[in-house]
Amino acid sequence: MGGGDDYKFLKIRDAIASINQRVNLIGVIIEFSAPRQTKGTDCCCTLRIIDESHPKDGISVNVFDESMEKLPHIASAGDIIQLSHVVMKTHGWEVNAVFNKRFSSFALYEAKESENLLPYQVSSKFRPRELDNKFIEGLRKWFVNFQLDEGSTDFLFLREIKEGQRVNLACKIVHISEVAKDEWMTYLWDGTDAPPIRPTKLEDEQNNPLPLQLEPLSLPRDLLCTFPTVGTILRVIFHQGIQKHYLDLLHVGKWVKFVNVLCEVHSGLWLGVLTHFTKLRCTQNEDHLISTRQRLYDERLSLEFGRIPYWCFPWARLTEVDYDHVPFVTLMDVLTYREVTAKFKCVARVVAVLPWQAEDFCSPLGTYRIRLTLEDPTARIHAFLYGEDGEKFFGGYPSVDVLTGKLNKLLGITVSYTGKEVKNALRNPPWAQFCLKSYYLSKNDVWGSRHFRIFGTKLE
Repeated sequence: MGGGDDYKFLKIRDAIASINQRVNLIGVIIEFSAPRQTKGTDCCCTLRIIDESHPKDGISVNVFDESMEKLPHIASAGDIIQLSHVVMKTHGWEVNAVFNKRFSSFALYEAKESENLLPYQVSSKFRPRELDNKFIEGLRKWFVNFQLDEGSTDFLFLREIKEGQRVNLACKIVHISEVAKDEWMTYLWDGTDAPPIRPTKLEDEQNNPLPLQLEPLSLPRDLLCTFPTVGTILRVIFHQGIQKHYLDLLHVGKWVKFVNVLCEVHSGLWLGVLTHFTKLRCTQNEDHLISTRQRLYDERLSLEFGRIPYWCFPWARLTEVDYDHVPFVTLMDVLTYREVTAKFKCVARVVAVLPWQAEDFCSPLGTYRIRLTLEDPTARIHAFLYGEDGEKFFGGYPSVDVLTGKLNKLLGITVSYTGKEVKNALRNPPWAQFCLKSYYLSKNDVWGSRHFRIFGTKLE
């Protein structure tokens, strides 16, 4: 490019045809990753930009520099970047722009329309020109009324995630917290239920209890009461300290779009991981992905059984309850209900039991004393079976063999034709109805000691 061409911006459509040439570009940032260290001595970040000539896919830009501080620190997806002397390269079938620290430069501008035309970050080699302003103003005006063309299959619902997959998610941030020193977790929700996990074996609850949540400590009551009570809330962690590049960009109550979130399962609970390959996608004010999720959630709540996961229908008549006329609630409804004592009816499955052997279900005095771990897509809780409630649940005091058979059915344990447990087989706990009652152990107890017991429920 000659000296006179320094004042010329190429449209992205034209730049794609300029392989191995240095070009000047200006575009809207629709997606970007956290900075990362390369295998060499440089640091790198990747972003994707669009303009009116190439609004659907845009073009990827790889920025390399000697330190994290010198890379673009994008304040918000949707901001504008001006790039000078970047080189157009091919990678497989895709054309991208490469920022070279020796001769390339950049400037970042806010997306919103305003009289402020000053960049909020520039590289050392950037030289401003008055001519730049008209391009900044033009892109701002164009993007205000522009809708990103994202296919409905590009972003999954939480109900569609699978273990080990990297997925794109469009979710609302309901909470962000530091769960341990320098370890942060964000809580995402889209109104759908993440699929149930099939545990491989029954944990020994005495020595290795199944956790009720992934964070080390239970969340306080006043915080839980701000969460939606229908739909899974996905816990998401940040990999290898990248949270410092994201935390200022994430805001509670706002919807966000992540590209390439790793889905894992820990202790039978879903966990999302934001890695160096994760990117933050622009979320617009009237985003069709977001409006679709909100509409589907509103429709779900309008249904008689909308609070129950769709895969529970028809559930096996594993249990009978005394309160058929009472509407179903979720376990998050149970956890956050304002009053104690209160009674509920829910659909859940039993993922653990203490004691875990049927011969230990009763005390030396012959009284049932059992703790079940109940789970639905919204929460896990401990629910106790005690005394007469246990008698009703099990139909009196059957033999240990009969109790073991009932326990196997309740926990979804695979048994052989001889009735023996098949070791290391996947369990599939069935969904069943339960009546629950909340209570305090004493009048002086506070929220942390709120307990739940099963009553009015009979196991078939």
